[in-house]
Amino acid sequence: MMRAFLAWLDDRTGINDLVKEALYERIPGGSRWRYVWGSTLVFTFSIQVITGIFLWTAYSPSAQTAWESVYFIQEKMFLGWLVRGIHHFTAQAMTVLLAIHLIQVIIDGAYKAPREVNFWLGLILMKIVLALGLTGYLLPWDQKGYYATKVTTTIMSATPVVGPQVQQLAQGGTEYGHHTLTRFFAMHAGILPGLLIAFLVLHIYVFRRHGIHPKDPKAAPESSFWPDQVLKDGVACLGVLAVVMLLAIFKGAELSPPANPAEAFEAARPEWYFLFLFRFIKIKLIAAMGTAFGALYIPGLLFGILVAMPLIAKWKSGHKFNVAYIWAMMAGIVLLTGIAFYEDGTNEDHQAALAEVHRDGARVTELANGPMMIPVEGAGSLLASDPFTRGPRIFADKCAACHRWNGHNGRGRLIKMTDASGKSQVTMPVATDLASASSREWLRSVIVDYSNHFGHLTQSRWYKAAKEAGEEEYIDPIGGEMASASEAYAELFAKAENKKDLDAIVEHLYSLSGRKADETLVERGGAILGGEPLASGDEMASCLDCHDTIGSDYASPEEAPYYPDLAEYMSKKWLKAFIRDPSKFYGDKNQMPAYDHDAIDDRDLDLLVRWMISDYQTEVHDYPSRLKDVPKPPEVPTAADKGAATE
Repeated sequence: MMRAFLAWLDDRTGINDLVKEALYERIPGGSRWRYVWGSTLVFTFSIQVITGIFLWTAYSPSAQTAWESVYFIQEKMFLGWLVRGIHHFTAQAMTVLLAIHLIQVIIDGAYKAPREVNFWLGLILMKIVLALGLTGYLLPWDQKGYYATKVTTTIMSATPVVGPQVQQLAQGGTEYGHHTLTRFFAMHAGILPGLLIAFLVLHIYVFRRHGIHPKDPKAAPESSFWPDQVLKDGVACLGVLAVVMLLAIFKGAELSPPANPAEAFEAARPEWYFLFLFRFIKIKLIAAMGTAFGALYIPGLLFGILVAMPLIAKWKSGHKFNVAYIWAMMAGIVLLTGIAFYEDGTNEDHQAALAEVHRDGARVTELANGPMMIPVEGAGSLLASDPFTRGPRIFADKCAACHRWNGHNGRGRLIKMTDASGKSQVTMPVATDLASASSREWLRSVIVDYSNHFGHLTQSRWYKAAKEAGEEEYIDPIGGEMASASEAYAELFAKAENKKDLDAIVEHLYSLSGRKADETLVERGGAILGGEPLASGDEMASCLDCHDTIGSDYASPEEAPYYPDLAEYMSKKWLKAFIRDPSKFYGDKNQMPAYDHDAIDDRDLDLLVRWMISDYQTEVHDYPSRLKDVPKPPEVPTAADKGAATE
């Protein structure tokens, strides 16, 4: 029955002749591994079509649903992460294979007459593949793709005469947004694949018409496409698939946080295969000539030479020129790409921006996987109301001029300034580091290491002015009242029998914020502060001798004491009140600016304070500490220095 069916099908379609013609094409000089690149390109495109269709079934192309649908593919759809990873890395593999195939064609002279048209069709296919990569980068509508594509559409405006019109056509209007996404999706999933298939059919047809062009037809006996070359092509395709699968499984396609037009992404970069052009435009001489010169004229000229290669080859030594040119061009691309990677890898600001986008991407995925899931407003709203995400940004904007957070500005970046010699140096803060402000470690440091804890106050203008005027400041980390008391406490609690009592005092003060604490230690700490002697029999000056624990509610700074009220110390309520009006805690000696509602609204203040006291749950890795990179004030002795001096 099957034979009858096949005979009927062949009678109606002539399929047997087509199969024989395709499989038994003669290969002068025998099958070669160098001939596999065209087949691997067709194979990778087929993978892209298949995986693209699966992704398409779950993708929703709109500014409010694109990221969310990609998140669904990545996190919820069965093996969606694998399908997306294969699609992502196969796109990159196609670019590499294109470059190899182009080099092989030129070296073998397969672009010469009568194969000029086939060569030009190949160049058109190369442009379409690169355009597919460019348009696909935007579709997740995440921060990295959004700003990288925005740079690309801006470059379009540099096109002579019709630049603004081309930009508007590509981005769907005068503004970059929802219509940009839908147009890029239409090009990526419809127009460009259709064009690629059409030109690929032409490319294969013309290739079959003229056959393989061997570099040395006498190198080996003639063979046929099946089975010799098919075997090599199959092995090569399996090799490409293996690499793609390994990358998809062990590296995966990243999904950075949702696009946020209100917040610039400083580390915006195109995909790695466009980095050479990005770096080329940054060359000082090229940049001085303008964007159009670096992004359009020079690349257009270089590509024009590629187009002219079949004509150049007709001249004496033309082929040698073409081979030398393609090698020089590829070397330049590799060099510029390497320079771009090196510069980005050694650029602290760029690395900090990447660390932030990775952190935010992991955090928004964590929130979306949480019980609240993704609200109707979209995933971006999760980050907008998240203290773990918003807190560092508010801190960097409002607080980092004076304070630091684990040595950095809250967003993982050291604050630097350029000196007169042009050298960039890390600046010293003029107030204490707040990273542990709500912790037991903070309280312990204030009690027994006050000078070092508040040492950076000595770098502030107000402190230096007071020192020059000879005014005694109780907050002076070197000779003030609290500094002297801290030295006395350090001596008392250096005794082995008193170490548990220090824990008790810290626990008691920690409990004032309302946090869960060890009740036994809290009771003992309260008794010590109430006048009971330490385990060693020594008595200590109580914190309550100077500090109130009744709540700061003073009508004016003049009525406030010079010692901060410890009622609910370091709680959310205490911190909000302190930030709003620190003069109610330090009286007329206060030096910290008040942040009224014009300076910071209630929502941002709440997010900032919740971040400071770690009022959130997350398993996302935070920025590493940079305390070791921040210089210490030279005039402030550390606890180790004091111990050495005592000895």
